[in-house]
Amino acid sequence: MTHVSHSHLPTEHKIGAHSAQHAAPAAHGHHGGSGWHAAAMVTLHCLTGCLIGEWLGLALGVAMSLPVRATVVLATALAYASGFGLTMWPLLRSGMGLWPALSMVFIGEAVSIGVMEIAMNVVDYAMGGMGVKSLFVPRYWEAIAVASIAGYLAAWPVNFWLLGRNMKKCH
Repeated sequence: MTHVSHSHLPTEHKIGAHSAQHAAPAAHGHHGGSGWHAAAMVTLHCLTGCLIGEWLGLALGVAMSLPVRATVVLATALAYASGFGLTMWPLLRSGMGLWPALSMVFIGEAVSIGVMEIAMNVVDYAMGGMGVKSLFVPRYWEAIAVASIAGYLAAWPVNFWLLGRNMKKCH
């Protein structure tokens, strides 16, 4: 087995026992906060990544008059892509390879994004934001705004739990 050195990475990005002790408080450099504060910052980061893909997928689905199911699939796939991309970008830029970076973030991001996407899509669908015929309909924007809040609130305790178990190692 080949040993891969992570000495070139910032402390919160290193793999090992030392990083496990500091993972939750050091979430993206947000030192000094409680576990809930760190989880809030991680969830905000997750929401940013999810919203990029979610908005793009919903906008494309509405603009192309796709059926609701296709719009949900597109928005969710793009949310995962942008969420993972936003999290992995600093790791890749620091010199970490694609597979080590993906393996580091996979479980925590997949769970967090999954919970957020379920909440967001349920709210968006219930409010009719996915079924509008134009991006200029206020209901589209109202639905995505409320869905964003629902996604954040659903993922926040999940991220608290993940951080407490060192399952969001990139943070």
